[in-house]
Formats: sequence, C-alpha cells, structure tokens
Amino acid sequence: MQLPSYPYHQSLEQRSGQPQRRPVVIVGAGPVGLTLALDLARRDVPVVVIDDSDHIGSGSRAVCWAKKTLEVFDRLGVGEPVAREGVRWQRGRVFHGEREAYGFDLLPEAGHKMPAMVNLQQDQVEARLVRAAQLEPRIELRGRHELIGLEQDEAGVTLNVRTPDGLFDMRADWVVACDGARSPTRTMLSLSFTGQVFEDRFLIADVRLAPGARPRGLDPARPERWFWFDPPFHPGQSVLLHAQADGLWRIDFQLGRDADVEAEKQPERIKARVSEMLDGAPFELAWSSIYQFACRRAERFRVGRVLLAGDAAHQVSPFGARGANSGVQDVDNLGWKLAAVLKGEGADAGLGLLDSYEFERIEAADDNIGHSTRATDFISPKSALSRRLRKAALDLAAHTAFAKPLVNSGRLSMPTEHVDSPLSTLDDQAWAGGPGPGCPAPDAPLEAGGWLSEALAGGFALLAFGWPVAVEGVKLITLPGEGLAATRYGARPGSLYLVRPDAIVAARWHAFDAAAVRAALARAHGRSE
Repeated sequence: MQLPSYPYHQSLEQRSGQPQRRPVVIVGAGPVGLTLALDLARRDVPVVVIDDSDHIGSGSRAVCWAKKTLEVFDRLGVGEPVAREGVRWQRGRVFHGEREAYGFDLLPEAGHKMPAMVNLQQDQVEARLVRAAQLEPRIELRGRHELIGLEQDEAGVTLNVRTPDGLFDMRADWVVACDGARSPTRTMLSLSFTGQVFEDRFLIADVRLAPGARPRGLDPARPERWFWFDPPFHPGQSVLLHAQADGLWRIDFQLGRDADVEAEKQPERIKARVSEMLDGAPFELAWSSIYQFACRRAERFRVGRVLLAGDAAHQVSPFGARGANSGVQDVDNLGWKLAAVLKGEGADAGLGLLDSYEFERIEAADDNIGHSTRATDFISPKSALSRRLRKAALDLAAHTAFAKPLVNSGRLSMPTEHVDSPLSTLDDQAWAGGPGPGCPAPDAPLEAGGWLSEALAGGFALLAFGWPVAVEGVKLITLPGEGLAATRYGARPGSLYLVRPDAIVAARWHAFDAAAVRAALARAHGRSE
C-alpha cells in the first residue's frame, strides 16, 4: 500500500502574521489524534491537527484492533475497510513447552457486526485515517508543525509552533495532546508520569513465509493468537505469534532484562531466532524492533483547557492490545463531550463533561495498567517462588478448569465499565441482566437489516423495547420486546435504555417516564435539568 503524507505548507496564521482562533487544536497525527479529528468533524467542529512529522511512521507497531475500536472506526467511515483488509480472529491458544495449556474464544456468540479482533499493521490503519482526514473539509492536517510552547488563560490556549519557515502562534479554545509516550505537551504542563518501568526487553520480528510453508501448523486461513511459555525453540522465555495482513506474521520474543540490545538488533541474530522457531522454513524478515515497556499514567488528564489522550496520558504493556485501543476509546469518550461544550449545551457543561472525561478515562487507564502489570508479572516472574507458582498454574490448566483463569498471557482489550460515572443515572428497579449504567452497550442485528452499533451513530439514543416512545432531542430506536437484542439488554416489553454518544449506557428503565428520561439526559450532559 502506498502510504499518504501530509506535506508542510504555510498556514493562514503564517501568511497574515495574526493568530487565528481555532475551536480545537490536536497535537499528534497518530491513530488517536486522527480518530478524534474525524469524530469532531462529524460533529461539525472544525479541527487543526499538527504534527512534527509529515508522514506515517514506519513499521507495523500496533497490530491488534479490538471490537470496540472497530465500532468507533466504523462510525467514522473506516471500520469496514480495516476489517476487510486485516486478519480477523477471535481464538487463542496458550502453550507450555510444546503442550497446549488451554484455549479461548473472545466472541463465542454470533450477531455482531464487527469481529472480536482484527490484525492490521498500524501504518495501514493510519493510512486509512489520514486519507479520511484529508477528504474532510473541517480538518486541516499540518505536517512539520512542532509545538514548542503553550500558555493558557480563561479564554483559551496560545500555542507556539516551529515550522520550516520559522515560529508563529496559534490560538485555540481547547487543545488535546495526542503526541505519544514522550509527549512534549505533557512535559510543558509539568505533569508527572508515574508507574512501573519493566526491565525485560522484547524483540519484534515481522516475517513473511515462503509460499506453501506451514511450520508448526501455521495456517493463514485459520488465524489465532498463539502464546508459548518456555518453548523448546526459545527455552526459559516467552513467545507471542500473530497473523497479520499481507502474509506477514508478527513474532514477539522475550529476551530478558540482561539482553545485549546491540547484539540482538543484528539481522543475522534475529533470523537465527526466527529460523529455529519456524523449524528452518524459508522466510523473509520484513521489519524488526526491540522494545522495553512501562505501565504508567499521567497524574491528570486535564489541565485547564488542555487534555491528554492515548500514550500521552498512559502507557501499558503490549500484551493484551490495550495501548492503541484504549487511546481510541479515550477520544471516543472525549469527542462528543468537547463538541457539546463548544456548542454550549448547558451552562455548566464544560466543567461537568470535561471533568467526567478525566474521571472516566483515569479509571480506564488504571484498569488497563492493572491488567497489564499482572500479565507482565506472570510472563516475567521476578522470583523463584513466582516461577514455581506459574509452572503449577500452567501444568494444572491443561487438566482443570479452575486453573485456566490463573494463566495470564495478556488479558485481551475490553472496554472499561464506568459504573461510578457521575454522568450515569442509577437503576431504580431490579434488572435480571443486561449492561447497567456506565457499561458499554452491546451490538445486535436489527429486524429491518443493519446493526444497532450503526443505528446509534454517535449521538444520544433511546432504545425502546416493544413499542415506540418520544422524547424531544433524542433519537429513538425501537427494538422487539423479545429476541436477541432484548436478551442482551435484559429487557422486556416496555423497557428503555438511554445510550450516550460513545455507546455507554446512561440510564435504563422498565417503563417510560418522559421526566425521568429528561433528567437522565441532563445528568449525562454534566448538568442538572
């Protein structure tokens, strides 16, 4: 695929010498920043995205895109191409040595538009997002614009930007930092970035097998996630394998904390490791990298009119595909709130909604960091006792059900349940099942065709099971009082759900009360009715 670029050009600010006020400036043109730009543009909010580069980064980097992220991409017009071009999978296998310890299925039930996971190299996902942004008239994508300073006051933020033609100032109502783990914006805000840095190093190798080669039974037609503890081809360490698009396979080798990084970078050393794993089958080494990771987050995700998202706000280990996916979910949470604030939907909407972004996404970051830390501790035990406990869990998992949950090769990305969200209205009646307030709204097929995830369309929606109702300013989706959707929502004829624009449940009732719906809608906007 030919990757698009976003070449430098002089802006209106530079030509006029006067700062132009922008509603939102996004710093960073990676998947997170571009997703937010597309989301805001769909909400009729003009956006400027600045990046110190002018092209998509090299290498596959993030490859696993979870169902929730795919649903966000789908709403923005890129979900179906990503799902079509990537490798769909939902099953995984965990090995101890050569023996399988257990297997899992991320989405055992049918009736969802998007698959559990799609593997597609980050550069190809970014290419889709860049092209979509370049076609959107409300988005201005500026390459080779480096943020070197910012100051804010009650009315907005002034950004000092360096370009090939020198320095100039921009003015914004709001700034969102999506500029990665080394975020200059976070540094300018003097925010601490605390957590745990792991000493273990890992090698990524993207390889392409020779036509017809099937070492270890690898079959592109049946892609699965394979994880080995202590395999014979890499004793004492761990290995992760994923199928990717374009006939590539991603292999992660644990190298240990004492690895000689310079020696391990050598192509011949990498090829020797891969060859041993693939039983000598011929292959091409397409890309490689060595990484060391951390599980940590910023102390705040909002400082006045500047907000942090993605790796600028938090980092996790790559086991579980929680990095890029949680970043996309950050901006899915933020986009509608920022648009509502800019449109003045409620006198105190700014304080309530944007503080709720920080509350909810810090909760999600802590959830992801906890999962990632536990996975890393299991994958890389630090003591003899931990190693013995891990071996016992792996041995038992092959024969007993109770031990399978003890084996942790990375809990795969799932959206966080914000059960304590200040935007939610608590249940006033008992429910037999279904997602409660603060939980993600599940997808389901619609009777007339299409999918519930499509019908939600990024706005507030009222799901009415059994018969229609009406509340001004809220989209109505009428669903059968019985059937798959009703079962997933724990609904009966007459039940209703109020769903937020980020597909999070705001409230639910077993009977319609227009006043209760209006009060819940006001609370979900961060204000009293």
